[in-house]
Amino acid sequence: MPGKLIVFEGLDGSGKATQTQLFYTFLQNKGLRVRHVSFPDYTSPSSALVKLYLSGAFGSDPQKVNPYAAASFYTVDRFASYQQVWKADYESGAYILADRYTTSNLVYQLPKLPRTQWDAFIEWLLDFEYQKCELPRPDMTLYLDTPPKVSQKLLENRYAGDTSQEDIHEKDTAFQAACREAALYAAKQLHWTIVPCMGKNRLRSPDAIHADIQLAVKKCLP
Repeated sequence: MPGKLIVFEGLDGSGKATQTQLFYTFLQNKGLRVRHVSFPDYTSPSSALVKLYLSGAFGSDPQKVNPYAAASFYTVDRFASYQQVWKADYESGAYILADRYTTSNLVYQLPKLPRTQWDAFIEWLLDFEYQKCELPRPDMTLYLDTPPKVSQKLLENRYAGDTSQEDIHEKDTAFQAACREAALYAAKQLHWTIVPCMGKNRLRSPDAIHADIQLAVKKCLP
């Protein structure tokens, strides 16, 4: 039997890496076989076009880079990762925890299109990745919902205020806000689980968010 694919999604700086690692440790402590993957896979040659795109090689304004072309860069990277790195684990029953996945193509490419074309893009992307490229469908997607202003501040902390390290997505605050709108739309359409990262006017602790994730996964997976 194939394993379970659980995706952690969210804006840049929303805490995906932290929550993926916490849940990885949680499953390991239960004696389960688990693998952690992250996209894009910057250690692999398959991410070359993604790197060019994010560096601004195809234009510094992400809104003006064709969303179908940009999406395909990320799809190729995921296809290579699946075939070379984690397919055997998945097919033999392991839990796969993904920090980003196909879902990120919806978050970051939908805002480039008129709202009237969003459903068509969703249909195209899911067919392209899950049918044509035969990538596994997630069993569950957890969207870590963080307001763009907060995630932007977290990014600044990550780079110690050096904005030159930011890619074209991270630099564009208006684009990040549009991405959140797209993410919430996709979450509703595709039944993602939304995990709020904000409490009363401040960011919730990683442990509190992790507790919510444990509960959500317990409800949705055997």
